[in-house]
Amino acid sequence: MAIKTKKIVWTSSSSAEKTEKIINYLMKNGKKSVAKKIYADMLKEIKANGHMNPQVVVETAIDNASPTVMIKSKRLWWSVYQVPVEVKQNKRLFYSMKWILDATRSKKGKPMYKRLAEEILAAYSNQWAAVKKKEETHRMAEANKAFAYMAKYVN
Repeated sequence: MAIKTKKIVWTSSSSAEKTEKIINYLMKNGKKSVAKKIYADMLKEIKANGHMNPQVVVETAIDNASPTVMIKSKRLWWSVYQVPVEVKQNKRLFYSMKWILDATRSKKGKPMYKRLAEEILAAYSNQWAAVKKKEETHRMAEANKAFAYMAKYVN
């Protein structure tokens, strides 16, 4: 039996990799073509709102919504401590896209690409749900910074 292998094309551009990652986060039930269409329509919608380079808008919005510290629970004996931990780069992209998509999917009444474009533009200007979620996470980490010394014990 012959094993088929795919040729992997590596690009030096990280934006192409981020684009594929975003499309994969958008995808539901394995329908990648639908996710690609939503992403392309979203870029057109952002361009129609007056932004010349929509890809830069998307990357900036993701950076604005991505957390730098998170809270993890650490149990020592009978007490549970909320320990602030720094977030790695790949997890930052995951959390920011998760929050943006959660806020987008909670709205109803418009096509997905329009809701997503609205949320991206709001995150671009540091507003709405995804950025509020990030600020809330940072506030919790700031409140629990007394337990930061336990970060080395958290997985």
